[in-house]
Parts: sequence; C-alpha cells; structure tokens
Amino acid sequence: MNDVFAELSGKFPALQFLKIEAEENPDISESFEISAVPTFIILKGGKVVEQVEGAKAAELSNAVAKHSKGVLNKFVTTPAASADSETKPVKDLNSRLKALINSAPVMIFIKGTPQQPRCGFSRQLVELLAEQKVKYSSFNILADEDVRQGLKAYSDWPTYPQVYVNGELIGGLDIVKEMVASGEFQEMLPKEKDLSTRLQELIEKQPVMVFIKGTPEEPRCGFSRQMIALLNDRHVKYGYFDILTDDEVRQGLKTHVNWPTFPMLFYKGELLGGLDIVKEMIESGEFDQVITA
Repeated sequence: MNDVFAELSGKFPALQFLKIEAEENPDISESFEISAVPTFIILKGGKVVEQVEGAKAAELSNAVAKHSKGVLNKFVTTPAASADSETKPVKDLNSRLKALINSAPVMIFIKGTPQQPRCGFSRQLVELLAEQKVKYSSFNILADEDVRQGLKAYSDWPTYPQVYVNGELIGGLDIVKEMVASGEFQEMLPKEKDLSTRLQELIEKQPVMVFIKGTPEEPRCGFSRQMIALLNDRHVKYGYFDILTDDEVRQGLKTHVNWPTFPMLFYKGELLGGLDIVKEMIESGEFDQVITA
C-alpha cells in the first residue's frame, strides 16, 4: 500500500499525508484504537471522519477523494458572472462523461489506444490488464480535450490513466497494481457474461441504438458521420456504442444479427439496417412511422 499512499499524496496536494509506525508510537495507536496494520485514518478538524483497515486500495482512494472535496473547493472560485453561461455546457459534458464511464463494465481512459499506447503509464496498464485477461473498453483522451480535462474535475482525479469498474473510479496505475497484487481487483470485476447476452443488452440499452466507428461528436468514418447526421437532423434521441473500443463486440455483432458492416441502427432491440437502408426508409417516410410507433 506504500505506492498507493504515495500516489494519493501526490494527487491531493491540498491534503496532509502522514505515516506513523504503530509499534513505535503506542500512545497514538491506542488513542486511535489501532487493531490492525495498515490502518488509514482520515481526520477533519481534528476528528476522525473515516477509517480504513487493511490493504484496501480502492476503499482508501474513494475515501480520500470523497473527503477531499470540501477542502479542495475552498481553493477554487468561479466568477459569478460566467456561471449561468457555463452551466449548460458543463451539464452536457458531465452527461457525456457519465455515459462514457458506464459504457462498459470495465472502462479505462488512457493516452492512445490499447494497440498503440502513447505513454508509459498507459502501456503498463494495458499490459497489466492483458496479463489478468480483463475484458475492457477504452477511451483515448488525446483525441478529445474536453473529455481529457473534464474527467479530471468530474471524478476529482487529476492524472491518467484512470480505471473504472461498474461506473466507479478505482484509481490510477499504482492503485490497480496494488489491487491486483492483493487479489482485490479480481474480486471486484463483474462476472463475465457470454457474448450473446452482452450484445443483446447493448442493443436494448436505449430504444434507438446505433453502433458506429467513433463517437457522435467525432465519427471515425464517413458512413458513421452520415448516420449521425441523419439522426440529428430528425431530432432522434439515441444511444451509441463505439465499436472501435471493443473488437469482440465489433466482430460478434456481425454474426449476432447476420449483418456484415457498420454502422448498424436498432430500434427496440430489432435491427433496422445500415446507412443505405435508413436513407431509403427516410425517403419513403417509413422511418418516421417506425421510430414514432
């Protein structure tokens, strides 16, 4: 846990981190009723607000992040004049960040891609997850500066890579390393579903679901861009999945619905088709009838 403690102290410079040897300071140990080592105590105003016993990296990082917010907010001021104008963009970004974080059971935010990491820490994380045979989706923060900066504030975690499990921040590389070594990481991973079940759940995630290359904000191919433009022009509310983040979904979905190309558009769990079919449905008026049915 020494690496985790060091990482947290670096990430939260507004907090004071102290390390005390329990056996060398029996009076202090007794006053805090220390019964196991390591024990981590969080104090506010001289009072204990939380105590974490044992090598529980995720629990410790979450506790520090939670109790740091009130402290950090004292050092951050926002001009009142600009508050109203910034509210909507911040809400929109936060909604997008929440959707990204929850887009896969295990989600990592890295510099580059799993195939081509763009920094040593991201590379180490990808290698570690590969060794543990963890299935995950990823987001390249170098491709989107809004996400890169916004996620730091959203999750109150200032560095990358970041790892999320079931929508909850686990931490960075050092914390994941510690959790893997202790076995805690494997225990918290969601039980793996068979591919068919996972694909069907993705298809039915929203009434209208589109599977594209990239994101609606940054499509990664012309066909995906055209599909998003058509949906936006008709003011259709939809969910999406970026197939470039998960090759298992990318290949498996083709077989699952017997459709060989992307993008794919689904309505209430049923495949409507690709770009050409959607264009034809719009021209004939059938699209509006189906979507509003």
